[in-house]
Amino acid sequence: MDALRPLELSTWSRREYFEHYRHRVPCTYALTVDLDVTSMVTALRATRRKTYIAQVWALAWVVNQHDEFRMGLTEQGAPGVWDTVHPAFTVFNPDRESFASVWTPFDADFAAFHERAAQVLATYRTATSLFPQEDVPPNVFDISSLPWISFTGFSLHIKNVWDHFLPIFTLGKYTTHGDRTLLPLSVQVNHAAADGFHTARLVQELQTLLSRPSWIT
Repeated sequence: MDALRPLELSTWSRREYFEHYRHRVPCTYALTVDLDVTSMVTALRATRRKTYIAQVWALAWVVNQHDEFRMGLTEQGAPGVWDTVHPAFTVFNPDRESFASVWTPFDADFAAFHERAAQVLATYRTATSLFPQEDVPPNVFDISSLPWISFTGFSLHIKNVWDHFLPIFTLGKYTTHGDRTLLPLSVQVNHAAADGFHTARLVQELQTLLSRPSWIT
């Protein structure tokens, strides 16, 4: 079972920022970027693996590299960091024109993760409820997909979200620009958990991972 490790507040460099943006100026921010997924798409075409699962795994891998994107509150209300966070992602039911939110335990091995995630998607693609799984843990972060449309900006307006510290991602439709394939990605972040520097680094590391897709094969 994943543990939520309390932060040592006396030595935590972001303590002042966390308290400021949690209590005095609670806010979230959203950043939308175009990711170059040309290399990843090319690598996937040579396999039977699914693009959506590759996107989810890449996001989960990068998120799990950084404490600021694995934050939660202990039972005592103190900030802490989960050992691991797991992706929750949407699966669309075209007959009902609705979606379900499902999750798969993160595995640093993409092949192992892909196998489990593919089974989950196949099982729940006809789900008729929003949360069809009964074993959803507290340490999941959300990924949604809008494969029907590309976008240059996307933000969520969530009421009373100040104690939700895990990031929220939204994926869009691929677009082609010359010989490049681009993927729009929106990142919603609680400012108490992470500053612009941390989100920029997350996006840059994600771009590097997508540009070097040896993990796919």
